[in-house]
Amino acid sequence: MATTLNPASAAAPSFGRESRYGLENHGIRNPGTVFWNLNPVELVEHAIRRGEGILVDGGPFNAVTSPHTGRSPNDRFVVREPGSEGHVDWGKVNVPFEPANYDRLREDVMEHLEGQDLFVRDMWAGADEAYRLGVRVITPNAWHNLFAFNMFRRPDERELEQFQPGFTILHAPEYQADPERHGTRTSTFILIHFGRREVLIGGTRYAGEIKKSVFGLLNYLLPTEHGVLSMHCSANVGPQGDTALFFGLSGTGKTTLSADPERALIGDDEHGWSDGGIFNFEGGCYAKAIKLSRAGEPEIYATTRMFGTVLENCVVDDERRVDFDDQSITENTRVSYPLHYIENHVASASGGHPRNVVFLTADAYGVLPPISRLTPEQAMYYFLSGYTAKVAGTERGVKEPQPTFSACFGAVFLPLHPNVYAEMLGKKLQQHQARVWLVNTGWTGGPYGVGHRMKLGYTRTMVRAALAGQLDGVETSTVPFFNLSVPTAVPGVPAEVLVPRNTWPDAAQYDEQARKLAGLFAENFKRFADKVSDAVKAAGPTPE
Repeated sequence: MATTLNPASAAAPSFGRESRYGLENHGIRNPGTVFWNLNPVELVEHAIRRGEGILVDGGPFNAVTSPHTGRSPNDRFVVREPGSEGHVDWGKVNVPFEPANYDRLREDVMEHLEGQDLFVRDMWAGADEAYRLGVRVITPNAWHNLFAFNMFRRPDERELEQFQPGFTILHAPEYQADPERHGTRTSTFILIHFGRREVLIGGTRYAGEIKKSVFGLLNYLLPTEHGVLSMHCSANVGPQGDTALFFGLSGTGKTTLSADPERALIGDDEHGWSDGGIFNFEGGCYAKAIKLSRAGEPEIYATTRMFGTVLENCVVDDERRVDFDDQSITENTRVSYPLHYIENHVASASGGHPRNVVFLTADAYGVLPPISRLTPEQAMYYFLSGYTAKVAGTERGVKEPQPTFSACFGAVFLPLHPNVYAEMLGKKLQQHQARVWLVNTGWTGGPYGVGHRMKLGYTRTMVRAALAGQLDGVETSTVPFFNLSVPTAVPGVPAEVLVPRNTWPDAAQYDEQARKLAGLFAENFKRFADKVSDAVKAAGPTPE
């Protein structure tokens, strides 16, 4: 491979496919060797040589990111600056950060990176060329560069030479901030500066911070600058060209249900909806790996037998075999792979306007029906609610479910007020006459600890029937407290499964639990009540 002088320092050699827009433009001083846009083989070689992780049986690379094995949302800040100040929805999600503190921390990060080898990845965020964002990730770790290679869209040789980033991520995973000096909450930081078009990440090795930072950027830029709806959803397309969207928080089944061998995968997590249709933001997938199996999720499991796949925090035995059931490091084990590792994928990562939209929830209270069709007003209510429920812990005994309401099924990634995204979605649903479904992938027959998780096979069957139009015009029943319309029959699914009250041993206990959850919905929706129509307000659950 040819060696060229890095313009940032005459003493620092560079390797790889280098952009003309050099590191001096980012203020990086005296780096070690700079590696530009290396391929996966080269990156894995460097990662192993540097002791960043290990190769495991089948070919993937496994990295351990402890003590951070998930995102740190409480350490995420947005710099308060004139250009974006009037648009950002300031509060618990978008916590303001002082520009002077940002400059001080950035300077210290630059000093930290001096003398270190750096891996630069230039990439596109967005499959639609009209709206894509050029993003550069600069990191001292080869495996994080490989993660970025997997997750985003890869420019060709001509594009790399001319590449100029629209946003830059400066990644310093080993640098620890000083809260007193830098104004951070802890030593970990994820700072977004829309004015400087830059993100600083430090104090955490968890790769998901890179991915979700880019999502946050697009959630700001696409609606404000292009009128494009950004969405936390997966997408696939059927044999007849019918596109479907799957909204849901982590653990509700977005990736699993969209990776369907009967439909082609557009993407598993982040998409835009423009006047031309749907397009994926990414070039790869980032799936949960806990309890992953060949039988349950064959398409995703197959990627864990491929070179170039990145595993995060998976437990490996002495023979380098992965135990996907072992959560001793974390329950949030992950697998990152390029989209084309899924055999039945859409090469263009785009599709037409969706015919069906599915809202996924994992209801640990066990009271929501496994599938119901929503009216337009209910669609707005449940989209703004963004409900799922998490179990309280993993120790023995019955635990109380923990309700999670995350507006638009992704509030922690939204720089703008949730109503901006909800209004855009409502208009598009009406314009394109899309059907909206609420699907409960959580518990049935009782709450967590008493009932059991809905069988994946039943959920797949119900979703396939909905997407195929088999549930249009069928007889329905109404679920009490939630006023949801549920089909009385779905081919291949036992009728008793469809009505949650019928699956409980004690109907009175179901009513008590349903009334409780309906009350939680009503209490949460109060914050939106003055911003929606009376019809939308009336579309929600009623505790009485």
